[in-house]
Amino acid sequence: MARPTMEDVARVANVSRALVSLVMRGSPKVSAQRRAAVLDAAEKLGYSPHVMARALASRTSTVLGVMLSDLHNPFFAEVAEGLDSAARAEGFELIINSGGRSPARERRALNSLLSFRPAGLALLGPVVPSSAIESAAEEAPVVLVSRSSRLSTVDTVNDDGEAGSRIAVDHLVSLGHRRIAHLDGGGGSQSALRRRGYQVAMREHGLEPEVIRSEYTDAAGAKAIKEMLAARNTVPPPTAVVAANDYNAVGAISALEEAGLRVPQDVSVIGYDNTSLASMRHVSLTTIDQPRSEMGRLAAEALLQRVREGRTDPVRKLLHPKLVTRSTTCAPPSH
Repeated sequence: MARPTMEDVARVANVSRALVSLVMRGSPKVSAQRRAAVLDAAEKLGYSPHVMARALASRTSTVLGVMLSDLHNPFFAEVAEGLDSAARAEGFELIINSGGRSPARERRALNSLLSFRPAGLALLGPVVPSSAIESAAEEAPVVLVSRSSRLSTVDTVNDDGEAGSRIAVDHLVSLGHRRIAHLDGGGGSQSALRRRGYQVAMREHGLEPEVIRSEYTDAAGAKAIKEMLAARNTVPPPTAVVAANDYNAVGAISALEEAGLRVPQDVSVIGYDNTSLASMRHVSLTTIDQPRSEMGRLAAEALLQRVREGRTDPVRKLLHPKLVTRSTTCAPPSH
């Protein structure tokens, strides 16, 4: 069936198309009786205003573009949910796509979002070069979530990744662990900060860091653990692993258990993000919490301040992470 139009609504409500347009724009010039008739007709027909057409006609947009780094990682979905809730409360809709953790794909995803002439862009964990972000900011306000920036035209919302990794190491050391490895996030956003926090904390405790190359995925976590165990031969494995994120930690746990090691009795594992995945009963992952919904809300607020208030000074929001203890960490076997 054809999409219902404004003309269809006008015909059913027995009013003019112009009046329907006024109702859809929320104009106060329409009587309560006629407004009710129009809204009732729209509901019966299943009509909703075409957001892009409305934006082009009024030269103002109520669309925010959102690019997620990875559709598989629940962290980004949870940030987007907070962003969506805050945006809808202010009359804005989201258009969401993903760059699949690929710089080339992210460039195309950015261009696609910009083609909708959005009021602003929220980029969640982008890996695209800063030059591409700067170019996008020339066309629409931009906020980055889970990535830092020095660009004055770009706002940022982050947690303190370095502090988060230090909290993870401190927790494991307090349990008695001394051989603690870190699966890093490779080229992923915030990976360097989390790696540095781990290394600094290990040295502060007089321990030798062991960084194992990985990525922010479950497959990469499993692969890193398998390669680590194969390379050690007679050398005992670490008694604890600080994973790049929750998704990575789940893959690491799978590989450890496949190798006959128990989690946490033989090897403790701690994740990062505190996504819904971590809190599932059969996972029950000890992790570092980032307030995902709050980060999304702050990102929406930053965009709307630029859109509605004309703010030009950059906003830099840095949230402090915290430890959430569950079932994947305990004292080491020899403790």
